[in-house]
Amino acid sequence: MKKISLDVFFILIGAFIFALAINLFVIPNELGEGGVTGITIILFYLFEWSPGLLSLIINAFLLIVGYKFLSKMTTVYTIVAVAFNSLFLHLTESWTISSDELVINAIFGGVFAGAGIGMIIRVGGTTAGTTILARITNKYLGWSLSYGLLFFDLIVAFSSYFIIGAEGLMLTILMLYIGTKTMEFIIEGLNPKKAITIISKEADQIAKQVTELMDRGVTVFSGHGYYTKESKDILYIVISKQEVLKLKRIVKSTDSNAFIAIHDVRDVFGEGFLDISKS
Repeated sequence: MKKISLDVFFILIGAFIFALAINLFVIPNELGEGGVTGITIILFYLFEWSPGLLSLIINAFLLIVGYKFLSKMTTVYTIVAVAFNSLFLHLTESWTISSDELVINAIFGGVFAGAGIGMIIRVGGTTAGTTILARITNKYLGWSLSYGLLFFDLIVAFSSYFIIGAEGLMLTILMLYIGTKTMEFIIEGLNPKKAITIISKEADQIAKQVTELMDRGVTVFSGHGYYTKESKDILYIVISKQEVLKLKRIVKSTDSNAFIAIHDVRDVFGEGFLDISKS
């Protein structure tokens, strides 16, 4: 119950921050947006229909259609997110901020929108709309949620070209990109690491130095070259970005012909990293 209460709290904060992004930075500067919110903004520019009310109606319909792609808890969280997002959009529609710099407004609009949606998704909720489509592409195509959202948001954003013009569209694209990076930062956490795969004839020596000089664990896999059929040990090591250079030097000094592959990983749990029980 404590976790659920905390999750709902973050959903409310996320919905509020997203509403601020729309009412403080997007609409006053006649920018566009992606997803359902982008559609409601276009309709607001054309007919002055309330984005909060339209967002509730459209998202409720999409949630009914796409609920089967969400777990029971995600569905509940999404209902909470949609309801409070619409409420906060309505309550803050008269709020203003003194800034005439379009680029600055686009940047902060992206940061606020990305942070708001990121907080909602981070705890397991969605904002319905294109988030449901993003979850479908994540499940069946392996796309990340943030870039799935960007893809569908851009489709809506480009359709606003005839309303907001070329400059408004370019600033909207900038805002969506910043929002995507902010969202990715919020969702994937503050724990970026590098995973290193090393194939070398001197694997034992490299592993020994990594253990002694870097105080890092090394996992050894047994493999062989397809063409040569020669058996080889494959080293797998997870380290911070700051330790990559030191590891490269160890490998270079031990076996300059070693094969090294460096991969980006995030949210590493286990001994020497984060405790998964606290995540």
